[in-house]
Amino acid sequence: MLPFLDLQPTYAASREAIDTALARVAASGWFILGKELEAFEAQWAAYCGSRHAVGLGNGLDALHLGLLALGVGEGDEVIVPANTYIATWLAVSQCGATPVPVEPDPRTYNLDPARIAAAVTPRTRAILPVHLYGQPADMDAIGAIARQHGLKLLDDCAQAHGARWNGRIVGSLADASAWSFYPGKNLGAMGDGGGLTTDDAAVAERVRVLRNYGSRVKYHNEVKGLNSRLDEMQAAVLSAKLPQLDTLTTERRRIAARLLDGLAGAPVGLPHVPAQAEPAWHLFVIRHPDRDRLQRALAEEGVGTLIHYPVPPHRQPAYAELGLGEGRFPITEAIHREVLSLPLWPGMTDAQVDTVIDAVRRHA
Repeated sequence: MLPFLDLQPTYAASREAIDTALARVAASGWFILGKELEAFEAQWAAYCGSRHAVGLGNGLDALHLGLLALGVGEGDEVIVPANTYIATWLAVSQCGATPVPVEPDPRTYNLDPARIAAAVTPRTRAILPVHLYGQPADMDAIGAIARQHGLKLLDDCAQAHGARWNGRIVGSLADASAWSFYPGKNLGAMGDGGGLTTDDAAVAERVRVLRNYGSRVKYHNEVKGLNSRLDEMQAAVLSAKLPQLDTLTTERRRIAARLLDGLAGAPVGLPHVPAQAEPAWHLFVIRHPDRDRLQRALAEEGVGTLIHYPVPPHRQPAYAELGLGEGRFPITEAIHREVLSLPLWPGMTDAQVDTVIDAVRRHA
């Protein structure tokens, strides 16, 4: 069986550093808001080309607190991709704001800049693009629209560690950038984790206060905050793994190139990479009009796959109150009916990649 994802090679690449880091934290007796977190925050900010990084409990909290720190609140609207994981929308709702979905570019599946302006209203406060599957969104065009309308820009970077747009690394392209360090991410912890990068010292400080019960000084609470702190163990693990991130990203790109070459001409839709983009290849996603049959056939061949994502946010019961019925976002709905994620992880052998290519070509 060829699994969809195997995290063991990634652990093996940093095994000694991770084991040393875990032992160091265990021996320290300090597990929350300590030196390990401070060290990782400094390292991650430097990697992302940002002045500040703030470690948080998970990626959803990073989106939520990022929006709050940018001034999004009750009654506001935030432009979001129709085609995304529901966490992007949930963060907006948690602020008391309303997500306003916009269709994707059908080539890249990312938020289509050409459609954003029509969604702006007097209540719009921010734009929240997603670098879906590790493919960077068109941040030049989206940023220009945000500036034109006086809107804040927070990008969802949960799948885009190490990706670049026009030579600039993701994490330095918006007013603030939200990260997930969930174990399956390109830079993953050994549990939940998240973070925010920004050049704005005031935004970073607001997030630091919000993550810690609204407090700078213990038992003195300035605002109604949350408990969302990247713990010392996870911070130490991420610091141990960070030096290998570029090497692993290069490996992902090599595997993606092999998949693109091997599947060229096959009756499937392949990822489109704009000239300005250097994807992180968190996922390698194809499209097929009979996706479910293809997935079953690949499973019978022993090739693991996943669907990211089977139901778009506007069709989830959680957002029934918006009244966005079937057919409202046809591009998004077609994508969710047809996408299939193929195995891609650092450590895959050429033989394993060829197994995927052969199975897809025979059953597509």
